Amino acid sequence: MEETNKEATKDEIKYRGIRAMPFVIGNETFEKLGTIGSSSNLLVYLTSIFHLKTITATNIVNIFNGTCNFGTLLGAFLSDTYFGRYNVLAFASVSSFLGMLVLSFTASVSKLHPPECENQGTAPVCVGPTTGQLTFLLGGFGLLVIGASGIRPCSLAFGADQFDPNTESGRRGISSFFNWYYFTRTFAVMVSLTVIVYVQTNISWSLGLAIPAIIMFLSCALFFVGTNIYVRFVPKGSPLSSVAQVLVAAFKKRHLQLPQQPCFSLFNYVPSNSLNSMLPYTDQFRFLNKAAIKTPEDQINSSDGSAVNPWRLCSIQQVEEVKCLLRVIPIWVAGTIYYVSVVQSQNYVIFQALQSDNQLGHINFHIPPASFIVISMLSITIWLPIYDRVLLPWLRKFTGKEDGITLLQKMGIGIFLSIVTMVISGIVEDKRRTLAITRPMLQMTQGKGAISSISGLWLIPQLALIGLSEAFTLISENEFFYKQCPENMRSIAASLFFVGMAGSSYLSSFLASLVHKTSSWLDEDLNKGKLDYFYYLIAALEILNLGYFLVCAKWYKYKGRAGDNKVSERKDQNEIVM
Repeated sequence: MEETNKEATKDEIKYRGIRAMPFVIGNETFEKLGTIGSSSNLLVYLTSIFHLKTITATNIVNIFNGTCNFGTLLGAFLSDTYFGRYNVLAFASVSSFLGMLVLSFTASVSKLHPPECENQGTAPVCVGPTTGQLTFLLGGFGLLVIGASGIRPCSLAFGADQFDPNTESGRRGISSFFNWYYFTRTFAVMVSLTVIVYVQTNISWSLGLAIPAIIMFLSCALFFVGTNIYVRFVPKGSPLSSVAQVLVAAFKKRHLQLPQQPCFSLFNYVPSNSLNSMLPYTDQFRFLNKAAIKTPEDQINSSDGSAVNPWRLCSIQQVEEVKCLLRVIPIWVAGTIYYVSVVQSQNYVIFQALQSDNQLGHINFHIPPASFIVISMLSITIWLPIYDRVLLPWLRKFTGKEDGITLLQKMGIGIFLSIVTMVISGIVEDKRRTLAITRPMLQMTQGKGAISSISGLWLIPQLALIGLSEAFTLISENEFFYKQCPENMRSIAASLFFVGMAGSSYLSSFLASLVHKTSSWLDEDLNKGKLDYFYYLIAALEILNLGYFLVCAKWYKYKGRAGDNKVSERKDQNEIVM
């Protein structure tokens, strides 16, 4: 028999649980420190060192973030189908390290970035990057995209793989791992947006980009040190093939009539080595049930009872698994539109901070513009313990439910808070621009305009609210995909979350470009533009999104288990969000 450090099979697994956590959690912490430390200040880096225009830099960052997230779908497919999570993580970690190394070279090697701006007359003259410099920079971004595409969909699932889900201690370990995962992610973001961003802004870009590369090297080293104790599952084929089989079989049998009692009459075969739990029959997407209609032409294997041609006859369990995936898509669309408010808030708050008074009190310390985003992280960090320890027990007593309120209800609250955030952001920006015109400070921002006399601390409310909104929506959405998708689709579920974020980045880039071409709202100098109008536009979009989400939440049916006859509980789960 193979040992645990070899590729694990279902019949021989020695879960190391907590023993593997220092390596998995340590790798995750260092990886996030390195990745976020490199990417969190990209807008400032591209505009101040590479002298790109604000709209160009914003679009590059949006496309970069979107491609990183969209690539997770490919990473999840390769992991589940061919290579396994360990191999994908190993390759992606090395790719991320090389990408950070390239990015650090663009700052430390003078020939790899444009020269500094020269003061000629009243305005500085800034030379943009050459084709070679831009190509080298984009090459580093490409390596980072490959790394993110493999790490993001696999790291969470790989950590959970180290615990036995069939034992009480294993289930507690998985729950604990999820908590540590989000804690370390928040910790990494906060350190990156304070310490590393401060080094980049105030000391040296060379050192500030070299630190993430060194940290990522430590992440790779820690990951490979734990190789011998990891549980590494052999890929058993992509669940996407099962989805395709159901769709093809249902199309081939589209002219057939469904039986009167489909839950008893349809073909129902479950492989002995299936990882998925048995699902009850549901009436939604009834046209897919035709894939499980057994006709005289359909042949059955006498050895195990499976269909000879799975592209013509599928089991009702396969059909219900596809239904689970289809049911989450409308919710996924709402989550994608929601994240537009987060993207735009985080992007333009940096430019707001650049043209605000960032001095902290009467001391000679200026807050780096990119570090303002840490306020949203603090909001999440402060809110989660309060919700878990104070509000959740009260909600359990009030609603009589284990989770207090449903995942969809949490997401609905988060979308509503995003609307409030955009309105407040518009009000603050209007005040900032007014003071910049009537009471500007003496200094000017390089390549932009006058600095407003308003304190940058006025940006705290909108950032705290968007962090609170994320705590409700994004964490609940991730948990929602994980719980509502079948067990063999959980890598796909993880990638759905990131693909949604990718769609948000692309949509954000499209909206910003469209508004920039058709109006003067997003001027290079915020004092000449109308950024507050753009915020109100996003608020209007989120109002429409909230209405759409409420309809989807009312329609949605939570995933059940076969044999669960507690209809009342299923009805309770299907309550409207708000």
